[in-house]
Amino acid sequence: MDFLPSSAVAAATAHVRDILGIAIEHAAPARALVVFDTRTALSRALTEAYQANLPDGRFVDFDAVTADEVHAAFRAMVAGDLVVLIQSTNFRLEAFRIRVELFKLGLKVVEHVHLSRMPGAQGEAYIEALAYDPAYFRGVGHRLKALIDGAARAVVRGGDAELVFEGGLEAAKLNVGDYSGMNNVGGQFPIGEVFTEARDLEAVNGRVQVHVFGDTNYRVNRPDTPITLIVERGRVVEALDSTPAFDEVLAIIRADEGEVWVRELGFGMNRAFTRERRVDDIGTYERMCGVHLSLGAKHGVYPKPGFKRKDARYHIDVFAVTDEVWLDGVRVYRDGGWEVRTGS
Repeated sequence: MDFLPSSAVAAATAHVRDILGIAIEHAAPARALVVFDTRTALSRALTEAYQANLPDGRFVDFDAVTADEVHAAFRAMVAGDLVVLIQSTNFRLEAFRIRVELFKLGLKVVEHVHLSRMPGAQGEAYIEALAYDPAYFRGVGHRLKALIDGAARAVVRGGDAELVFEGGLEAAKLNVGDYSGMNNVGGQFPIGEVFTEARDLEAVNGRVQVHVFGDTNYRVNRPDTPITLIVERGRVVEALDSTPAFDEVLAIIRADEGEVWVRELGFGMNRAFTRERRVDDIGTYERMCGVHLSLGAKHGVYPKPGFKRKDARYHIDVFAVTDEVWLDGVRVYRDGGWEVRTGS
């Protein structure tokens, strides 16, 4: 059985303490339930970290009980209590969408998922990504949102490519560990993202170089040479230097949706992940400090005329080679980091 080094467990323990105390604001008399598995070194390390921080919590080994017992444990909680899910894959409880249903009960939720995709050193990178710096995440996150919400034009430049978003952006959404004013507290960790999309999807034009994309197995796929997407009126019309795996992604989208739309414009903020420092799980790597886009018509956060939920099937993350990001005349990203002023 593999284990992460004790230094990684100690780091996880410290980061979990900040997540619980600062981001989630969990405190007595609220109770805590942790449902975990022991299939991977990372799941075991995280479970140990939560045990250290929640000495009065209830811990349930998902693989040692029945589904009915898990449901009963959930039902024993009351609004304001905390549920933590530590999953080497993702727990299956028939048609029960765990996080959604727990939010409906008024519970706070911290979810760690697909941990088996991040073995060895990737597990240590995942733990580093759990570090919660409220001044950075909240300060930079809220400032980015203010600039996004007021911008008439956004430009992503990387390599010899430039992708331009004209006509304004949708009101940005935050995933920065600040749940004030939100219906739900918590979500999938690690965190660190501000995202939006063009108000007019057809007002996106130019080129963008893709250094990583999510493949059909929801894993990070990094081509030897960045793939250049040519975008016209919000649609990918050509992919230069493509690979068979990326061609497969495009073919699947086109087969079911007819064309490949560019929708989400995501600003990842988590400094533990970079273009060079990656983890295999695409949903975790999505937080990397840089820019990602989504391909496909699916983006339920921003309803658009002509896009029906039942017909929009795909939301594939692709990661842009990014040297600079501009919102109107303000450069907000350069040299691998966000450079916005906070508190103004």
